[in-house]
Amino acid sequence: MLDRYTLSKMGNIWTEKRKCEIFLEIEVLACEANCKLGHIPKKSFEKIKKNASFDIEEIKRLEEKTKHDVVAFINNVGQSLGTDAQYLHVGLTSSDLLDTTLSVQCVEASELLIGNVKKLLFALKQKAKKYKDTPCVARTHGVHAEPTTFGLKIAVWYDEMRRNLDRLEQAKEMMRIGKLSGAVGTYANIDPSVEEFVCEKLGLKPANIATQIIQRDHHCQFISTIALVGSTLNKIVTEIRLLQKTEVLEVEEPFFKGQVGSSAMPHKRNPVTCERISGLSRILRSNAQAAFENICLWHERDISHSSVERIIIPDSTIALDYMLQKLIPLIEGLLVYPKNMIKSLGITRGLIYSQRVLLELMKKGLTREAAYDVIQRCAMQVWQETSDFKEVLMRDRHVRKYLKESEIEYCFDIKYYTRHTDKIFKRVGLR
Repeated sequence: MLDRYTLSKMGNIWTEKRKCEIFLEIEVLACEANCKLGHIPKKSFEKIKKNASFDIEEIKRLEEKTKHDVVAFINNVGQSLGTDAQYLHVGLTSSDLLDTTLSVQCVEASELLIGNVKKLLFALKQKAKKYKDTPCVARTHGVHAEPTTFGLKIAVWYDEMRRNLDRLEQAKEMMRIGKLSGAVGTYANIDPSVEEFVCEKLGLKPANIATQIIQRDHHCQFISTIALVGSTLNKIVTEIRLLQKTEVLEVEEPFFKGQVGSSAMPHKRNPVTCERISGLSRILRSNAQAAFENICLWHERDISHSSVERIIIPDSTIALDYMLQKLIPLIEGLLVYPKNMIKSLGITRGLIYSQRVLLELMKKGLTREAAYDVIQRCAMQVWQETSDFKEVLMRDRHVRKYLKESEIEYCFDIKYYTRHTDKIFKRVGLR
């Protein structure tokens, strides 16, 4: 997956080249701050600013020897600076570079994810408004419950994705944090103003307090948020998958000319994109679990979190980016079958209106228990016979003792169930 997205915007954020670019920016900014403090001659800083460079392949060769990526980077940059290399990385530790760079990368990744969530929200908004008044059956426990509209189904997704947008914004701010406070976070060999200067230039905030590293609850919140967003996407596509079942077929993901559903069965039109998104959401949740494990490290820091984060952070951001880019056109091109929705509304032969009849009997003076017994008995007849619920009610003497024919008919008016749709849409922000 990483290989496939190396050339994408998200993939580029996690390349070694981009990481080293940020490394270099941090080192040069730190030199600039130290120059302002009088710790580096101005001429030396100007040379550093002009000449500092790196070579990825040379860094890889050096790392084979040093077994340390940051030392290999510093040594390689030093080759471009001559004697001025003595001013590089003074008072810093490797994690100052690694953690601050990771924060920059996470902020950049967040901005791409936020942009895609906004596109998905727009697509959901358009679809919700289009099908606002399209009646369909709502299900609880997978069983037909009462009428709703397909627009209201989508409005639920839209509202949840708005919350996810807020969560991603919060997670981005949680990662907008840098650290240049030395080996154990005490600023023993570097002035705190250097950290403040570098962070400001990078669009970050200095950590209030750190050890050798930025504390990993920040990263856990970031990865957990990504997993949460992915779980919402899974929720959306799982509903689409259920509604695409042959015996339901109320909606269907787009199927394009030339597309093949099965190597063996030419008739198949499978929800493969939805299934792919569902599968990837599992990876996001498992990565979140690993992020929780990274919070606890030995004393002021060990390295057990590092190898984990080199996988879970790039993979999670790339996976969610992919999932969003697949879901947006899927929602835009979603095939909706209102006639099948109407057909589904009639499958129970009117049983979905049972609560309405129950309430009407209660209005006539029956207790809930007594009314429930009457309506449940009538409902069981429908399950066992081929009669419609309305017909059973019409001929039931207990029901007719309290309800006229016109009153029973009124209970089967679908508009009763959807009369507050406009108010709900307004509350959700869909106007």
